[in-house]
Amino acid sequence: MGRDNKLLRALTDKAKRNPKRVVFAEGANFKVLKAAQTVLQEGIAVPILLGNPEHIHKVIRENDLDLDGVPIINWRGAEERSRREEYAKILFRKRNRKGLTYNEAVDKMTNRNYFGAMMVETGEADAFISGSTSKYADTIKPAIQTVGIKADINHIAGMYLLMTRQGPIFFSDTTVNPRPDAKTLVDTTLLTAEAVRKFNIEPVIAMVSYSNFGSIRDGSPVRVQKAVEMLHHEHPELIVDGDIQMNFALNSELRTKMFPFSKLGLRRVNTVIFPNLSSGNIAYKMMQEIGGAEAIGPILLGMNKSIHIVPLESSVREIVNMVTIAVVDAQ
Repeated sequence: MGRDNKLLRALTDKAKRNPKRVVFAEGANFKVLKAAQTVLQEGIAVPILLGNPEHIHKVIRENDLDLDGVPIINWRGAEERSRREEYAKILFRKRNRKGLTYNEAVDKMTNRNYFGAMMVETGEADAFISGSTSKYADTIKPAIQTVGIKADINHIAGMYLLMTRQGPIFFSDTTVNPRPDAKTLVDTTLLTAEAVRKFNIEPVIAMVSYSNFGSIRDGSPVRVQKAVEMLHHEHPELIVDGDIQMNFALNSELRTKMFPFSKLGLRRVNTVIFPNLSSGNIAYKMMQEIGGAEAIGPILLGMNKSIHIVPLESSVREIVNMVTIAVVDAQ
């Protein structure tokens, strides 16, 4: 069952207080259907399934699932033609000055990720979950083009919540930005801090690198140093510091001994911002496979509405966890 914890229970309780309508893009997948049954029975969410009804009902019967009354939408069916056309008109208005023709918009609505995200954009659903059987990039692009990114940030980031023996820790950005500049690192930090607070946790943020507080003046450490300088100047209330190596970030006694001037002090770091996508992605996967941490995510930050992408071949538990987060996000 994984590592039980107060944080996940608190999130589940919060979701149950106001369950939201969640569209599942891969409605014919057994794991997705099992997760939909779980969130329905536990009162976490109200599922909506996308897929061929005959195929979905067959999977339900073969696995003795209980999903009576759950809406099934055959997004490619003739019965959904008018809705596809309406969604295409909305997408065309959004993207017509970015090279998209109306016929192309109509064609995109035969893609479940475009159709499902548009359901959230139009208010016919509250959240969207996809990714179990598709590549991350194939899901993120439709989300950006339909729902869009928050205007004040103008970029997105991916965050993982890692359940460790020492407690929860947040890693960002682990899925989106390959080589962020200083401004993007600042925006990622602000998005991550906002998300961490939604978990009722005050973020204590280490911006990590392979140097400590300017010991190396070249490469990615320079971008981190500039980002920290901007954050200290523009957001002095935020508990953030760096650049700092990971061992000093996670060991408060060692950090205080070596760098007593650090804004982090003796606080336990609960949020880590990585200098690039490679380091963040590698780190969270090592924590999973070697460190024994349970990873929940990626939690997509910076979207206008609740759109979330689960990893390819996710377990039922991972999908349920992401649905819980999507519901809380939609609330």
